[in-house]
Amino acid sequence: MKPQAVIFDLDGVVTDTAHLHFLAWQRIARDIGIDIDEKINEQLKGISRSESLRRILAHGRAEARVDEAQRLQLCERKNALYVESLAQLNPDSILPGIAGLLTALRAQGIRTGLASVSLNAPRILAALNLTAQFDFCADAAKVARSKPDPAIFIAACEGLGVKPEQCIGIEDAQAGIDAINACGMASVGIGEQLSGADLRLASTADLSWARLETFWLTHHSVAV
Repeated sequence: MKPQAVIFDLDGVVTDTAHLHFLAWQRIARDIGIDIDEKINEQLKGISRSESLRRILAHGRAEARVDEAQRLQLCERKNALYVESLAQLNPDSILPGIAGLLTALRAQGIRTGLASVSLNAPRILAALNLTAQFDFCADAAKVARSKPDPAIFIAACEGLGVKPEQCIGIEDAQAGIDAINACGMASVGIGEQLSGADLRLASTADLSWARLETFWLTHHSVAV
């Protein structure tokens, strides 16, 4: 028995744009008098733009002095900075193990989906030359609730025509693992700091169809 689909997060799983996000947020935060570091950036992974800004403002105790209109402007500016930085992405930016895994899944007849809260996901896949490798990409603009809410993963399952319990979800952020678990998918976490993942790997280099197949069979024998 095989999974019917494998659903991927984008940032930190397919490619690593986390540092590009950090540089853009760091510049925005600096402009409003807030210093953020990589530790704060860890708290921004896998969540929406507006929620990221809210956490930055909370960190700088600046929530009261930035109104809703200013927040929208800051989010738009951050995205412009981030999009500008995406010009440096190319197929060499695909993380280790991912290209081979996508090819193997295609050969096995297993569908592939993307569940990213990034509104720039289509642009990033195109830059990586991976658009054709995904059968469905959930549209973050149509999902009101961000991770750890499972809405984006449920949307990916619906787009693929599969049930969550028939799928594997792969994430590198705690909010993403929580979202995968909440909708009943088997969860694979990339990063040893994650908790609650059904399978935890140190890096994407450890991902392969053989590894996922063994995990899937073991996971389902335990569940039964």
